[in-house]
Amino acid sequence: MPNKLIHYSRRLLSVFKPKIFCISFQRTGTTSVGVFFHEHGYTVGTYGTSRKNDWTYSWFKGDYEKIFRSFDFKSRQVFEDDPWWCLNFYKVLFHRFPNSKFILLERDSDKWFDSMVKHSKGKTLGNAYRHSKLYRREHEFYASNFDIDNLYKTNIDNRLPLDESHREHYKSLYELRIREVKEFFEQFGAERLICSTLESPNKWTDIGTFIGFKVSPDYEAHANKSK
Repeated sequence: MPNKLIHYSRRLLSVFKPKIFCISFQRTGTTSVGVFFHEHGYTVGTYGTSRKNDWTYSWFKGDYEKIFRSFDFKSRQVFEDDPWWCLNFYKVLFHRFPNSKFILLERDSDKWFDSMVKHSKGKTLGNAYRHSKLYRREHEFYASNFDIDNLYKTNIDNRLPLDESHREHYKSLYELRIREVKEFFEQFGAERLICSTLESPNKWTDIGTFIGFKVSPDYEAHANKSK
């Protein structure tokens, strides 16, 4: 069967399969999760898929159903990167898709922050207004000389600084968010979440077991979106 036909068949079958959401923070192996599932035969909604459909823009507006109605969402089973990790969106997904499963990878908070700074060369990642909401820098955004007539624009502007002076603020938010996610699932559905670390040598075999397929012990996936 030609590759295109196989891919299309998998996408159609994904409509009826439980969704799998990677809700790890950005710069925490989300792209590698997508590579892992793709290489094991799953249909994956990537960062590029999200950008094409403006899913994060829809999330930011609160129009969740527009995301869920889109063909690319319906025809994919696994989702990584934004908007799935954004704020409390995991709670919406948890209730909207009761058979879904979730993956949370974490890493040392200092290494995570270093990766954030490196990604955009000392500037905030993505759209500045959206970033300020995600990382609680609204006052700084509004105090800056930005165009506030079109706050919901989708362009990537990297306009706020991100440097050593922000380390403790970002680390605190990162660590608190991870704690909140774990507490939520412990209370309402611990069996639907797997937690691991980016550094764990067993993360891929553990995720495979959690989802229900076998992974070679020497398998390794790595993708660096910043390239």
